[in-house]
Amino acid sequence: MQNKIGDVMAMIPDWVMGIGLLALAALVSIIAHAITEKIVLRLLRDERSPWARYITRTTNLVRALFVMVAVNLAVQLPYLPSRASTAATQLLSVVTILVLGWTAIIGTDVAAAFYLRRLKVDAPDNLMARKQLTQIRVLKRTCDVLIVIITMGAGLMTFQQVRNFGVSLFASAGAAGLIVGLAARPLLASLIAGVQLAITQPIRIDDAVVVENEWGWIEEITSTYVVIKLWDWRRLIVPLSYFMEKPFQNWTRESSAIIGTAFLHADYRVPVEALRTKLTEIARQSPLWDKRIVNLQVTDAGSTTVEIRALVSARTSPEAWDLRCEVREKLLAFLQTEHPDCLPRQRVEVDMRTERMKISGENTPRQSP
Repeated sequence: MQNKIGDVMAMIPDWVMGIGLLALAALVSIIAHAITEKIVLRLLRDERSPWARYITRTTNLVRALFVMVAVNLAVQLPYLPSRASTAATQLLSVVTILVLGWTAIIGTDVAAAFYLRRLKVDAPDNLMARKQLTQIRVLKRTCDVLIVIITMGAGLMTFQQVRNFGVSLFASAGAAGLIVGLAARPLLASLIAGVQLAITQPIRIDDAVVVENEWGWIEEITSTYVVIKLWDWRRLIVPLSYFMEKPFQNWTRESSAIIGTAFLHADYRVPVEALRTKLTEIARQSPLWDKRIVNLQVTDAGSTTVEIRALVSARTSPEAWDLRCEVREKLLAFLQTEHPDCLPRQRVEVDMRTERMKISGENTPRQSP
């Protein structure tokens, strides 16, 4: 019986035997992965834990990794030609490195999502939540870029030609290093700016900023640029390095509360104290006022009018904008109804004697020298 089996095996070509062994190795690795995953998930018990989510999201990748390892071991058997075995080993090594890099990126994503799950960005006082949200998102994107670079470098270094080229670069590190440094400057600048932004945090997600005379909110921070949602729903795209090199306004740097201003121009006869009392009444009746600051002052006196500045504080910049408009409208209505003679007007002085002479046709008297 054994002789018959040996004769049958001898009649099968080596390449058919090799393919069969590879298929068997892949099948065994898939079964081993399924059993291992079930055991690990049962030991974890909590399906909502980050490890369980990581295993669930990387099921296909880890299964492929099991297959790669098994097939890589199978190609070492003497049934495949040496060239085919070498090519298969090379390909499996590259694919294995790519799969490992992909699983690392998923790992950073799962860890960041698990950490950010406890943050309450929609709370009224969300300064600390926005701070941590910005740090995690920027650092995650930086880690993703580094993982991609390391994965690509490791994959390329599996080729002998690339390794020889790298050795030659190190041997002549002068001009070649300068060229590589200049070529990688934008990428390195973005990575460094991202790390600086995550540490120093001149801006955060949902910050109210004024950039290039445009007012809006920080909507997204990527590894290379920042998306600002403007007040009219346009999007302003700004390079990440801009916030490290140029000045800009951040209205929510320390807190979301802000003081709004409303300017009025009125006649010199305007009753400032009555206007101040009316401003306090308007602020107390408005749900937008945060009950902190309300003040009215005459800030300038021109040739025909006085400038009046009303200060009111609000919890957020959008509420401050609405409160400023409300104060301006109601103060104008108060002047129109209660003191219409205090609205801006132009004064002209007329010499009545001269006008009467013009009407009667008399000559205007000459002034004595």
